[in-house]
Amino acid sequence: MKKAFKIISIILVLLALIFFLFVPQYIDSSKNKSSKKGPFEKIAWYDSIPFIADLHCDALLWNRNLLKEHKYGHIDLPRMQKSNMAFQVFTIVSKVPSGINIEQNDDRSDQIGLLSFAQLQPPANWFSVKKRALYQAKALHDFAERSNGKFRVIKSKADMKLFLFDRAIDRTLSSGMLGLEGAHCLENDLSNLDEFYNVGIRYIGLTHFFDNEWAGSAHGMKKGGLTSKGIQLLKRMEEMSIAVDLAHSSQNTIEDVFKHFQGAILVSHTGAKGICDNQRNLSDEQLIKIGELNGLVGVGLWETAVCGTDAASTAKTIKYVADKIGVDKVALGSDWDGAFEMHFDVTGTPLIVTELLKLGFTRADIEKIMGGNIRDFFLKNLPE
Repeated sequence: MKKAFKIISIILVLLALIFFLFVPQYIDSSKNKSSKKGPFEKIAWYDSIPFIADLHCDALLWNRNLLKEHKYGHIDLPRMQKSNMAFQVFTIVSKVPSGINIEQNDDRSDQIGLLSFAQLQPPANWFSVKKRALYQAKALHDFAERSNGKFRVIKSKADMKLFLFDRAIDRTLSSGMLGLEGAHCLENDLSNLDEFYNVGIRYIGLTHFFDNEWAGSAHGMKKGGLTSKGIQLLKRMEEMSIAVDLAHSSQNTIEDVFKHFQGAILVSHTGAKGICDNQRNLSDEQLIKIGELNGLVGVGLWETAVCGTDAASTAKTIKYVADKIGVDKVALGSDWDGAFEMHFDVTGTPLIVTELLKLGFTRADIEKIMGGNIRDFFLKNLPE
């Protein structure tokens, strides 16, 4: 009996080790694939583009060491350096329902709670969307501290200006900023906004894949607009110079934000209905309004966003948006490491430049699209 118990115990320990050591990495590598693999050819002046940037990636979700180059996933510091990437917004995903789709989801299930358990995060994270979101925010700061000065977290205009000065001298420097994908991690308490601001959150997507207490999602059950608490949240964000991200917002929420928010507006990762007509993407009317409000539209690198699986598809949507609202209001919004297959990882950004040249964009225009517009947007809208 004792021998059988010992054998069973050993098997259980081995199974636990396999689960905790290999399952999280397997999920990461199997979800975050690329249609095309490098190395990718660069045009002659690619590495002299002064500021390449992207508005949206979910790398913090995967408990990956961003200081080490990986053969899976889409982004880490070595690959950012190889691709001349100066700035990346790292967004925090804190809850995702099972069976997510772009049509309709409820909030009753929580895959990220299970992932937090599998990654051996603190038990409090398994049950609190706020705590697991703050855990991810801290992770980015920890990466910066361990990077020997090669990576910085940007929280203010002063941070950005200093980084631009230093990077002009050392092109191996890179930086990041924090955003929230879904205000549900405020846990229905507006006072929690201060805590997220203090760790560096500088834009907030009001919703993710489900409706919450603040606003309706494009993929929720009811798809309503801002709630009364949502309007209060926007007013507070405006006072704190936190931008609003309209990605994943319902049509009603988008219209309500246009009415009630006077601060900076962006769409961190999206496509255009005029190119790829689905519930996830923006209409021409919405694009034009965002342009009128001096907002910024980040174009994605996955099939649902651009109805294609290559750089040419993303470039085509970029041109469509630029033609509608101006070349100074469109940017990259990849959604790297967002649990979808992307056109390529961060080292594939040279392919976008090549495709933009084919569409007739000038070098000056391309430098704006590839990051200059993001730089200028945050230099204007970050807190002092």
